[in-house]
Amino acid sequence: MADDIKKRILFVAPFPPPLHGSAVVSQQIRDSTLINSTFHCDYVNLSASRKLNEVGKPGFVKIWRMFSALCALMGKLLTRRYDICCLAVACHGTAFLKDAPFVLACKLFCRKIVIQQHNKGMSAYVDRWPYRWLLPMVYRGTTVILLSGRLYPDIERVVPKENVLVCPNGIRVGTDGTHERLENDVPRLLFLSNLLETKGVFVLLDALKILSDKGIPFECTFVGAESKEIDAGRFTKEVERRGLGRMVSYLGRKTGEAKEQEYAKSDLFIFPSYDECFGIVLLEAMSHRLPIVTTDEGGIPDLVEDGVNGLISERKNPKSLAHCIETLLAAPELRNKMGEEGYRILHEKFTEEVFLRRICDIFTNL
Repeated sequence: MADDIKKRILFVAPFPPPLHGSAVVSQQIRDSTLINSTFHCDYVNLSASRKLNEVGKPGFVKIWRMFSALCALMGKLLTRRYDICCLAVACHGTAFLKDAPFVLACKLFCRKIVIQQHNKGMSAYVDRWPYRWLLPMVYRGTTVILLSGRLYPDIERVVPKENVLVCPNGIRVGTDGTHERLENDVPRLLFLSNLLETKGVFVLLDALKILSDKGIPFECTFVGAESKEIDAGRFTKEVERRGLGRMVSYLGRKTGEAKEQEYAKSDLFIFPSYDECFGIVLLEAMSHRLPIVTTDEGGIPDLVEDGVNGLISERKNPKSLAHCIETLLAAPELRNKMGEEGYRILHEKFTEEVFLRRICDIFTNL
């Protein structure tokens, strides 16, 4: 593509830190040779938080970061003409109120507005003030990219279906496909996510209590950053209250090679989230050939097919979760088969390369 006819795109999105799905995907786009060679790209960091424990907390520093980001955005919009403004914004709550001015500012200067939707929950706010008039104002005339077609009902009262495109996320995986796996005498379960109630932390602890009472041997490791909801102290108390001290351990946040080692040590990945759009962590587990127990939540069934590369538990149901875990603990061969199938699905549909080609095609065809 000749340099003078390349589309110019402005990406307004959160970038790490902290690490979460939307920030990781935005970083993939910013680092992509394909995207940055196909288009003229500029970037504005939308994130007002720099640590997980800042998320959801007000503060002068966060207000200053937001103001600085808005100034940076206006500076770019006033000095450059963009064909597309692509924004990864929240769709409800105070986070939406924070992000809405960025979308409205882009609408004043840009021909085409694209919203990458990495969260859900709009349907619960669409009748509330001021969302009932602000949501249509923000989303009117935009193209919305969803992670899964299953998420459309959440926004259907605000966004016409003809304005919706679907582009699942992807992760970077090694090309050799080898992972050194460790043999465990006692099956090892892994939960890897930030410690949030909606990720199913306490649902999993209740399910582990059921397994423990039945005398089923296991070890379960929790890996993830503390949050304002659940810190290490509260987690430890909940573990002790259920009598799981010898079977459950919390290792805190792990990144890089330390995180890879936790995957390699594990036999089964557990992710009982009940508020999820997609779940990049599930793709990470699939890259390590781990069978998965998760929930029918958001776009998760696009990644994990019940009985194929994992089992689907009922949301917020410790008994259902315990049954799924017990089923796989009793069947090592089934676990291996599911792990291999998940690895195949990942490489076919959900690698970083596949995601970047999809998103590049979307921007090209708009």
